[in-house]
Amino acid sequence: MNDCTAALPPSGFKDRSTGLMVFGILVIIVGCLLGLMVPFMLLGQLMAGRVPGVEPTPLRLILPAIGMYLGMAVAFIWLGIGSLRCRRWARALLLITSWIWLIGGLAGVVAVACILPQVFSGTMPGTPPGTPPMPAAFRIVFTVVMVGICSVIYVIIPGALVFFYGSRHVKATCEARDPVPRWTDACPLPVLAISLMLGMGAAMMPLMVWTYRVVPCFGTYLSGAPAVALLLVTAVIYAYGARAAYKLNIAGWWIALVGFALWILSATVTFARIGLLPMYELMDFPKAQLDMMRQMGFLNSPWLAALMVLWWLPFLGFVVYTKKFFKK
Repeated sequence: MNDCTAALPPSGFKDRSTGLMVFGILVIIVGCLLGLMVPFMLLGQLMAGRVPGVEPTPLRLILPAIGMYLGMAVAFIWLGIGSLRCRRWARALLLITSWIWLIGGLAGVVAVACILPQVFSGTMPGTPPGTPPMPAAFRIVFTVVMVGICSVIYVIIPGALVFFYGSRHVKATCEARDPVPRWTDACPLPVLAISLMLGMGAAMMPLMVWTYRVVPCFGTYLSGAPAVALLLVTAVIYAYGARAAYKLNIAGWWIALVGFALWILSATVTFARIGLLPMYELMDFPKAQLDMMRQMGFLNSPWLAALMVLWWLPFLGFVVYTKKFFKK
């Protein structure tokens, strides 16, 4: 069996097998914590149904979140085991995952810092009428604490993973311990990242068809049959783009660039024009939850459009960067 004691890295490189084991354990722990979110969500759904006068969120609306946490838990545990065994495919996938986690996390921390002050600027949703707003000092302290926690989860941890798995010593160690070329070696890592992003997008579309069936479309929301048709067509195009990108076909790059750009533009225009609340109404969220959302003014704020652009522009810039790897 090919494991971390099978061979030594080439001369001139430092053996990082111990670090691969340590970070592999860390990744497995992250996967276990993500897996715990699934029973917590189901327990919350069960408890909400037992509270008089509270209508729980329909199960189909939380299924995407459950599927996402379950899928990430399995992926992180699998990748952690691969890191323990010094597999080159694990290093490649963990580096890609960590970069996506870090880029998205940076945007997420900025979003939290912008949104929380707006949420706490007035009376908290769900409080009785006439309740005074939270004291300014409490709002500041709470915002700082939340931004700090989010920074650890979404910036420091993925940043450490990027720093470690991006090391040339770690790469050389994995190549020495696992000398057989893997499927992750068939194309450059940036291109593999584009292929995986398109593949995950294609996999998510059928789930959205089953659960949400609502799509932002340049200033309005499509629902029902038009939304289903658009999601299924997008899934087919993304699936083809994922395969083409993996084969270094320039068509895959164009699908990623145009596809991501259209989704960003469509969502940005829609959020800026009519906000996010109409989407939740079309998803048939319970009335009590919709009333609470209406009290959160930021759901109809132009901030949403700006945050959407902030979130996606780095990924779009990354797609532009990868063009040099593709064949015409």
